[in-house]
Amino acid sequence: MATPSDKLADSLEALHQLQGAGAVAIRSADLSRTHRERLVQNGFLQEVMKGWYIPARPDETQGESTAWYAAFWPFCVAYLSHYKGDEWCLSPEQSIALHTENWTVPQQLLVRSNKARNNVTPLPHNTSLLDIRATLPEAAQRTEKNGVQLYNLAAALVYCGTQIYTQNPTDIRAALAMISDASEVLALLLEGGHSAIAGRLAGAFRNIGRHQIADEIVQTMRAASYDVRENDPFEAPSSLIFSRREPSPYVNRIRLMWQDMREVVIQHFPTAPLQPIDASAYREQMEAIYVTDAYHSLSIEGYRVTPDLIQQVRSGDWHPDYKEDDKNKLDALAARGYWQAYQAVRDSVEKILAGENAGQVVSDDHRVWYREMFAPGVTAGIHQPSDLAGYRNGAVFIRRSMHVPPSCESVRDAMPAFFELLAEEDNAAVRVVLGHFIFVYIHPYMDGNGRMGRFLMNAMLASGGYPWTIVPLEKRTEYMEALEQASVYQNIGNFAQFIGEQVQATTA
Repeated sequence: MATPSDKLADSLEALHQLQGAGAVAIRSADLSRTHRERLVQNGFLQEVMKGWYIPARPDETQGESTAWYAAFWPFCVAYLSHYKGDEWCLSPEQSIALHTENWTVPQQLLVRSNKARNNVTPLPHNTSLLDIRATLPEAAQRTEKNGVQLYNLAAALVYCGTQIYTQNPTDIRAALAMISDASEVLALLLEGGHSAIAGRLAGAFRNIGRHQIADEIVQTMRAASYDVRENDPFEAPSSLIFSRREPSPYVNRIRLMWQDMREVVIQHFPTAPLQPIDASAYREQMEAIYVTDAYHSLSIEGYRVTPDLIQQVRSGDWHPDYKEDDKNKLDALAARGYWQAYQAVRDSVEKILAGENAGQVVSDDHRVWYREMFAPGVTAGIHQPSDLAGYRNGAVFIRRSMHVPPSCESVRDAMPAFFELLAEEDNAAVRVVLGHFIFVYIHPYMDGNGRMGRFLMNAMLASGGYPWTIVPLEKRTEYMEALEQASVYQNIGNFAQFIGEQVQATTA
């Protein structure tokens, strides 16, 4: 007679087969009622709406948002494709966001379809899908990105509303910077006789320093007898001039964010100390504060049922919580790795205090910090040797966050650009706050990004004569909420103020 563990293992096997085929959105018809109910009861499936589910983790707390945010985009693709085939498309504005690699989970997904009913479909955690009855763009004006049906970039720029220029200037500027030649938008402008849009786009391109494209739009439209009056749709001039097309939109995204955020950081962060720093005293402070500095935050790698877990359940050896022996072993390895990384960071700080460029030092040394942090786990067989190879080779999700970090391909473009900004920045407060924030925004590693971000923050604090500063565990919620505001809404003020308060508390 099958035991409860055997039955759960059978259900996990069924789920594993679906996930192996790439399924993220699980329909009722995909699993038997018995399997489905058993998986929901044990926390391996989460209901999204009647008849639709997503994989989840049994160790997540009731009502936690992580599984949903991680599944949002593939779920919506599967749901919309099931009911509409390929006869749907996101709005021009949301198309622009995805073209510029802004995969932040929106509060409401705006979907255009010829046969829509203009209704709102509620989704978990205050998200929703608005189905708008509207004519779809022609096939030549559409594209697909990770399964999502979009306006292609040129069509999205032509057909987007004016509000995007003031509400989402980072997205639209990054999108404009992806255009290499005026001909990409001119065909649509000429065919539709869009003289007002042409004037707006010309002004927008001139705002970011693309004068040649702006001139060509105006001159070509006028040559075709259209009355074009150029106007700048942005509220302010661009703080960053784009002289060339970057290989990744993420490069321009982080440059725009850096320039837009730096003045806000300076306003909210205490001024760097004027007195020269005593390297010996700083080293002593680092050694004295080590024990209480070992705080870290959790990052999530994904939601997949593995064959090992299935066998573990089948043998009756599955428990939602870690066994004490395993937990102690993991804790010991994490503590050892943190200590080794801390020593490597101390060496980097000494270089900075000796006068080396702080951004360049961290660019050179951060891989050493990471290797030291995870080397004990590799030695013990918990991590794979390939985990030490460097930046991640897969997707990563941040627990409870609507922010979706860039693809692994984009990470390799974004990180060198990030370190260039850090090395070129002359204000220590900006290096501290944006150094930490942009690093975790990119999330270059599968694990350890929070710890690495705080190490980087403290290296930058040393560069400005600030003391080594701890983010207290009891303020973790406030800390994570401030990071979320910066990541999702580009509101860096709360994060700058929070870090500044911790620095002041350390010096008090």
